[in-house]
Amino acid sequence: MKSSVSLIAAAALGLVLAARGHADTPITPVPVQANFRIATVQVRVAPDHRDWTYATGETAKFKVEIVADNEPIENVAITYTVGPEMMPAEAKTATVPADGLVIDGGTMKDPGFLRCIVNVEVAGHKYRGLATAGFSPEKILPTQVEPVDFQAFWDSGRKELAQIPIEDKLTLLPDACTDKVNVYHVSFRTVGHTWTGTGARIYGILCEPKTPGKYPAILHLPGAGVRAYSGDKNLAAHGAITLEIGVHGIPVNLPPEVYEQLAAGALNGYQYYNLDDRDSYYYHRIYLSCLRADDFLTQRPDWDGKNLIVMGGSQGGQLTLVTAGLDSRVTAIAVTYPAYCDVSGELHGRAGGWPHPFQPDPATGRISRQATPTKIATAEYYDAVNFARRITVPGYYTWGFNDETCPPTSTFAAFNIITAPKTLGLTLELGHSSGKEQGETTDAWVLKQAGLK
Repeated sequence: MKSSVSLIAAAALGLVLAARGHADTPITPVPVQANFRIATVQVRVAPDHRDWTYATGETAKFKVEIVADNEPIENVAITYTVGPEMMPAEAKTATVPADGLVIDGGTMKDPGFLRCIVNVEVAGHKYRGLATAGFSPEKILPTQVEPVDFQAFWDSGRKELAQIPIEDKLTLLPDACTDKVNVYHVSFRTVGHTWTGTGARIYGILCEPKTPGKYPAILHLPGAGVRAYSGDKNLAAHGAITLEIGVHGIPVNLPPEVYEQLAAGALNGYQYYNLDDRDSYYYHRIYLSCLRADDFLTQRPDWDGKNLIVMGGSQGGQLTLVTAGLDSRVTAIAVTYPAYCDVSGELHGRAGGWPHPFQPDPATGRISRQATPTKIATAEYYDAVNFARRITVPGYYTWGFNDETCPPTSTFAAFNIITAPKTLGLTLELGHSSGKEQGETTDAWVLKQAGLK
């Protein structure tokens, strides 16, 4: 059996060493070349099914281990909660022995996800771990309804967009170009007007192969926030036209402080702007601008005339589902932990997607102030599940069970109603993040769909 690790606090340095919590316990030996051991404590939580998946009615148990330098710490006090993900749950306390603690998580009678969150404080430092068990996730269906005039509403928006000339502008960025790829800062007109009366614009970074030819097009749609973009030179070097856009109608090559100030000021909370008005809700212009990006790409003289792939993560995943649901020119999509899926879930006692407009107060469980009839009705026109129903092209989808931003209950609600060919790549322990492996797998799938290597 592994020996327990001793913990002492090096107060002056703020360092943590491992300890059993007994004053008379000797400190674990250190290598001769070291004066002391520094260890970051890890809180490991895992369901007792290796695939983290259960049938409804089965019982899930969670194994909790507290370790430092991969050695268990003995008799550590923890606070934990177990309950449906993103929903309020009662906090409980326990002590974790050296060989770990098993927490009985109970079961779920309906398809969904049960999450165990563990918090611990060791030598003045706080640590957190979690794991999420899925109960028949393939059977999760949306709570969101589709307005009877949903298609007519978006057809009207597309007609409005079609009346606006693209008027694209390209500026070569010599310092960003490579031996294989030309890089441009681009903009083109979209719906909306500025205070001066001129048309609104969308900005992005275009990357095109330098060698003359015909190439597939790939549209990158952005995650939430306000930032600069640099484009995708990697996929362009493989032989694709790539366009990465911002969605806020501002250039995407400005100094960082510009975006910082916008994020803190004028664009803070943009995802809720005009949520009580379906015609002027902030995402109305964004959704139509994604279609305008497709217009721009399919008019490039070096486009191959057949391949238009859309990809993105989080808000970018949301926008990818929307674009594929509205635009028949799209030929394939790659979606990573999509946002804005089944946001109505939180009105039905289960997790909904980012930006969680109707999430109950985590402390009291009281319904959100955003949950007015008008805002609930507006969200029906923008929820990604109502676009997912319309997707007809192959897609690659990926996320993790531990996502606390775009929870898997919401993403499965969208995924399960897609009838087009679909591949799901799960990295169970991932939260709202994507590692190197996930990025490489997504890019490889996209290149294959584009007929590239």
